[in-house]
Amino acid sequence: MNRVVRTVRWSGGLVAALVVATVLAATIGPVALDAQTVVRAVLSGIAVPVPQFVDGRLAIASTPLASAPEGSTVTIVRSIRLPRIALAAVVGAALAAAGTIMQGLFRNPMADPSIVGVSAGAAVGAVGVIVLPAAIPFGLQTAAFTGALVTAFGVYLLATRGGRTPVATLLLAGVAVQTLLGAALSVLLLHAGHDLERAMYWLMGDLRNATWGEVGVTLAITLFAVAALLPYARSLNVLLLGEGDAATLGIPVERTKRILLALSAVVTGGAVAVAGVIGFVGLIVPHVMRLLVGPDHRILLPTSTLLGATFLVAADTLARSGPAELPVGIVTAAVGAPFFLALLRRREVSDL
Repeated sequence: MNRVVRTVRWSGGLVAALVVATVLAATIGPVALDAQTVVRAVLSGIAVPVPQFVDGRLAIASTPLASAPEGSTVTIVRSIRLPRIALAAVVGAALAAAGTIMQGLFRNPMADPSIVGVSAGAAVGAVGVIVLPAAIPFGLQTAAFTGALVTAFGVYLLATRGGRTPVATLLLAGVAVQTLLGAALSVLLLHAGHDLERAMYWLMGDLRNATWGEVGVTLAITLFAVAALLPYARSLNVLLLGEGDAATLGIPVERTKRILLALSAVVTGGAVAVAGVIGFVGLIVPHVMRLLVGPDHRILLPTSTLLGATFLVAADTLARSGPAELPVGIVTAAVGAPFFLALLRRREVSDL
């Protein structure tokens, strides 16, 4: 089957799954709603221009696509539930896209977006603001995003010698920096006092107070990064053959690695800054899609991005469906850890 046709078919199916997951997620909460009410609440906020004749003259009036439900339902759906669902979708898409790139770049499906210390850097920045608000003149999200980028580029500089950045050296430098930042994070948590609960919630993934402003900023970063990554999908396919073969085939290996690392760090940092540390999305989703559509990143990257959005929406819905709401990171870890162990027993992990 033609690659474009396969991409369109898979993408269309995944978009449909995301829409269904969004509607079902919006029906769940302290106030139970049915799917029809949710759809009406959403469509009532979308106005379309409709030509009308007023006093014999043609005029354009705005008409909503559906009548609004009664009571406070519109507020519940549009202002409380949809921002959280939308943020979960954007963050899931960002993490899955970054995970796809990292697994291809490191030629290992065990890689994830945090492999070069992005999540650890964001955690130190965010918890630093929570624990030491007077000492750090940044907002939590700004500090987390800055910490993520500084760490990623620091690891890159540490691993680069003579203009070359060996993947193995990059991996080891990332592990070492993550360990160091883990120690710094432990010190901050020891001095958290009454802020410990807030810090722990952020470290486990927190989507409770999502706003449309956060959705807009994170969506802009994610769309920019994914759009910039898509042209490098073919180069990433060639890199799977090895850096020597890729250079022989005309791929500017070091430049391509720099761009892929930078874009992955940006999109991961943007996601972690607004949602906290959410693990395993970037590990599970790309590997699942690789098993379904194959290793061609021209198909794998867009489909993994869409599946990541659906997966995190479903995980967050499950996290808030019980008698006590859980941080979404607990749910993704509970699903991801067994999946990770299963991957270790698969032959294709070592063969990739």
